[in-house]
Amino acid sequence: MHIRKRLFISLLGLAVAFILLLVLFIAYLAFNWNLPLHRLILLALAVLVVFLMGIVTFGIIGIILTIWSARAIPSFQHLIRATLHLMFPLVTLLGRALGISQEQIRSSFIEVNNQMIRARREQVPSNQILILAPHCLQNSECPHKITLHPDNCQRCGKCQVTDLISLQEQCGINLAFATGGTLARRYVQVYRPRAIIAIACDRDLASGIQDASPLPVLGVLNERPCGPCVNTRVNLADVEAAIHFFAENFRGEVL
Repeated sequence: MHIRKRLFISLLGLAVAFILLLVLFIAYLAFNWNLPLHRLILLALAVLVVFLMGIVTFGIIGIILTIWSARAIPSFQHLIRATLHLMFPLVTLLGRALGISQEQIRSSFIEVNNQMIRARREQVPSNQILILAPHCLQNSECPHKITLHPDNCQRCGKCQVTDLISLQEQCGINLAFATGGTLARRYVQVYRPRAIIAIACDRDLASGIQDASPLPVLGVLNERPCGPCVNTRVNLADVEAAIHFFAENFRGEVL
């Protein structure tokens, strides 16, 4: 298991342990509280938390088994999805308290998500795959904005927009450039894809993966040689690999 995946999974386990300690404290208060109503409320709260932690624990087991076997386990899919959504904010807070950078935690979450998606081995028609890319891949000095109309690209080769459009034409997929989460969600509604390849920074990818659930999203982290949101880049080999994963063997395509 890659160290980045281990980070998020370890923090998940630590968060569960912390919550269970909190449950024990609540139970202690309940049994030592003289007021029956307060005792009942505390016990009900403890039971609810234990129930949720049971779901999370089985979800973590499902994640580990999926990564270990490299195959999706259908009976665990809903538990895994619930665990990732329920625990991500808490894991983020716990990591911050332990001095772990938010970027590391989010990148680890993205790695875990990608592993879960690859284990499902879903194949879809190329025209039902959507690449969601950030507008900051475009050269910041280019006057031909491609956010709403990628065809405005003049293919000068000064940025990777040209390369992504070439991939779109070669593979028959959909391509959209978004300025943020609101526009990205709009594109998902417009294209109604069955699979998404999302290119973004760790923050936008982590939130976008959760927003798009249960749609399968493979996240590709962008590169920021000039800092965030300006003249960013992406490893095109990673994008091609994601396309090949989703569209592999569809109509005999060779990507």
